[in-house]
Amino acid sequence: MAEVLLFHHAQGLTPGIRAFADDLRAAGHIVHTPDLFGGRTFASIDEGLAYIGAIGFDEMRERGVRIADELPAALVYAGFSFGVLPAQKLAQTRPGARGALFFYSCLPISGKWAFGPWPEGVPVQIHGMDKDPIFAGEGDIDAAREIVETVEDAELFLYPGDQHYFADSSLPSYDADATALLTSRVLAFLGSLQHPSG
Repeated sequence: MAEVLLFHHAQGLTPGIRAFADDLRAAGHIVHTPDLFGGRTFASIDEGLAYIGAIGFDEMRERGVRIADELPAALVYAGFSFGVLPAQKLAQTRPGARGALFFYSCLPISGKWAFGPWPEGVPVQIHGMDKDPIFAGEGDIDAAREIVETVEDAELFLYPGDQHYFADSSLPSYDADATALLTSRVLAFLGSLQHPSG
């Protein structure tokens, strides 16, 4: 059993995100799904990004980071797209992380935008579509490959297609086959983690 802190994407805590969390719970895991938008959801990525931009990307990321203060140290940090920002910062900077799951997005671990090096002993999975104009076209896939090349227990899974939010069953971008495979890989990952006590 793992305890997961899961952050939603720029369209908010959608029914599809809730359903994904429920699938993990059904397998016996504890999953926290904080709502960084206070109940708001958005019809498009652009609308969600505009809302985040109005508040400030750094402030919104730090809202997510602060949520972890109320939770145990031994967490798996997970995020969908924008949600990778707080998830990756926590995985790299908060002691005790058990693992990390990044969906549709990834930040570099070196250079200007990095939170620092990847912490030793923290496994990570990164998932995205191979022709997603955001994940594959804006550098996230390169950041993911850097992690896989330098971190012992890191995996990058690419799925055929060009959708960004492909694992959100409540959105038109949903790809059921890719999501089924992604979910099976995530459950295997969570199941492989040893209990914090050993």
